[in-house]
Amino acid sequence: MRRPSSIFRTASRFAGVFLLSLCIVYFVKLSLPSKKCNMKNVDPVRVKRTQIYAKEVLERTCQPSFAKKEMYRLFREKYSMNLASFISDGPHLNESSFKYGPPFGFHKYIEVVRSLLKLMPDKDLTEPLKSKTCKRCIVVGNGGILHGLQMGHAVDQYDIVIRLNNAPVHGFAKDVGNKTTIRMTYPEGAPVSTQEYHHNGLFVAVFFKSVDFRWLQAMLKNESLSMWNRMFFWKQVAENIPVQAKQFRILNPLIIKETAIDILQYPEPRDIWWGWDKNVPTLGCTAVVMATHLCDEVSLAGFGYDLSQLGSPLHYYDDRCMAEMKESHTHDVTQETKLLQTLVKEGVVKDITGGIHCQFCNDARR
Repeated sequence: MRRPSSIFRTASRFAGVFLLSLCIVYFVKLSLPSKKCNMKNVDPVRVKRTQIYAKEVLERTCQPSFAKKEMYRLFREKYSMNLASFISDGPHLNESSFKYGPPFGFHKYIEVVRSLLKLMPDKDLTEPLKSKTCKRCIVVGNGGILHGLQMGHAVDQYDIVIRLNNAPVHGFAKDVGNKTTIRMTYPEGAPVSTQEYHHNGLFVAVFFKSVDFRWLQAMLKNESLSMWNRMFFWKQVAENIPVQAKQFRILNPLIIKETAIDILQYPEPRDIWWGWDKNVPTLGCTAVVMATHLCDEVSLAGFGYDLSQLGSPLHYYDDRCMAEMKESHTHDVTQETKLLQTLVKEGVVKDITGGIHCQFCNDARR
């Protein structure tokens, strides 16, 4: 009869081989040739129209707590007026506050989070975001709609500029600006190029799985991840994040929970062996909700998936096509689009590039 330890070792080896097989299948799929989308010339009238609108938004008097009050007006019990954007140590950091595990909570990971927070110097979590009493945020999406709009100057006028994952600034500043106050990402999305990190910007880590905690620990300690840990990422992750420890933040997972389960009304998480039940919001949608907690007024740029045009560019910085988003097994893009359309229609946020209602889509296809 086998000893229990032997059985566990065999099971662990089997799980490792199985996981490696899945990773190989995934990487093979990624390596297969896919249709490439070329950027189209942008109608000068559309460029002028978006720039005028952005200027109008920035010239209006800023209204304190506007986005937060409007979100509460729309969603009431689904939206918390006092939800912190970033995690800090304290009495609130306990199992009872987090019903779910990542990405919706820290259930069973509280001590791991506390150990990470100890590596981050004590600080006011909202620094350096206190430049004004009334702050305007812009969440810069990665959409191909940004290409050629020359919105860089307008973007840089905002008090807080939030960027997502590895969306580049270097080489694209004319369209997307230079300023980055917050870069919000999970390990696989973090930029590899050191040019994309700013000496005074915040790096906001988002956790989706247990190995993400170990990755952040390695980044904070300037250590290397083991080969075993690297196997659990679906693509190569950054070896180093060139910012000081005081610039790191951890996104409050209750922001994701509020976005997905409360506002979008996605099904509650359940234990499954692999992945999620298409109930994980995109980082862009999550960032929009976070911005309403963090800022007084919120604008969006580079948002809007036009799934009727599968051959249009997905991002402003590469040649991937919109068709990839339609094939997503994790995100419900249609439901998110309805939410963003509601926020724009109700005036909660301003869509300065016009992609959410696709009022400029015909121009983009020219």
